[in-house]
Amino acid sequence: MKRWISYPKAEGEFSRQAHCDLPEGTFEREMGKEGFFGPACHFHHKHAPTGWTEFDGPLRPHAFDLNRLEVRAASPFQAYPLLSNADARIRWWLLDAPMPALARNADGDELLFIHEGEGALFCDWGHLDYRDGDYIVLPRGAMWRLEPRQPTRVMLVEASGSSYQLPEKGLVGPHAIFDATALDTPRLDEAFAAQRDGEAGSRPWAVQVKHQGKLTTIHYPFNPLDAVGWHGDLAACRVNWRDIRPLMSHRYHLPPSAHTTFVARNFVVCTFVPRPIESDPGALKVPFYHSNDDYDEFILYHRGSFFSRDNIRPGMTTLHPCGFTHGPHPKAFAAGLKAERKETDEVAVMIDTRFPLEVNEPARAVELHEYADSWKPKA
Repeated sequence: MKRWISYPKAEGEFSRQAHCDLPEGTFEREMGKEGFFGPACHFHHKHAPTGWTEFDGPLRPHAFDLNRLEVRAASPFQAYPLLSNADARIRWWLLDAPMPALARNADGDELLFIHEGEGALFCDWGHLDYRDGDYIVLPRGAMWRLEPRQPTRVMLVEASGSSYQLPEKGLVGPHAIFDATALDTPRLDEAFAAQRDGEAGSRPWAVQVKHQGKLTTIHYPFNPLDAVGWHGDLAACRVNWRDIRPLMSHRYHLPPSAHTTFVARNFVVCTFVPRPIESDPGALKVPFYHSNDDYDEFILYHRGSFFSRDNIRPGMTTLHPCGFTHGPHPKAFAAGLKAERKETDEVAVMIDTRFPLEVNEPARAVELHEYADSWKPKA
């Protein structure tokens, strides 16, 4: 048996509610355990916790411009390996022609986030169209391929050795955030029958299988995507960010964990979508300063104007390693104090990992090295 050491206490000047009615002239900083799920302490500082003048060493925050990665690849296993640890592998993939071979990941579930493009997915369970903003979950061992109708940019997130599940929704009930009926599954429709029974069904096909990080190619004299039926409760599925109804409070800035979309072993995937900004006069209007003490935080900025960051555009990503305090840029914090904006206009995907992410060479090649200086007050 075990339990957290817990003793809610207070000293000095403090607010009765986190993220609301801060003592005048102070900056709140949250320090917590297990991301935003464990015990926490809120400090009230005279100066912004991100008001550093220099930031030297391997803990520096990172920003990467993925728009500068332009090499196309026919296979997801040739995608740019951006960041990785034992639980998650994050890659960036550009595809502008139909995949010539099927893919099968035997190392873990695969999550595709379609950043740009549209087309068709063919897999064991049938056919499913995709568009920008789609999440597609492919169970470990699934055979699949994409046929883009428009050039397609994809962020792939492998749950190495584990599976994607939905978060517990607790008091708000099972229909919150998105209803289960928003999860679309593939159909054995005319498009699938055409690729099964037509010319594509009779010619030889290859299946690339990734197992323990190594590729094996299996050759067939026919198309192995030839199912005529299936039943069960395991399937590929799709949900778009446009189907997500975010949890909101007009009186309190909710933590990022309220926006969790998928959960895997030792990491979560969260989705930030447009929503009204808090309207209560005493509530913070921007993300609060917090110490990244248990999780690395990686964010892909998908579309819109990002209300807590300066000079960030779609296709860029940031990595805030575990161990330092971060939060909104000075300009965004000042705008929040004035309540200048009434709603957000951003879509972003956040991956919080329990163990550190290693930055791989393709990401380092497009890093914006001055990013740590973006919190400095402008002279």
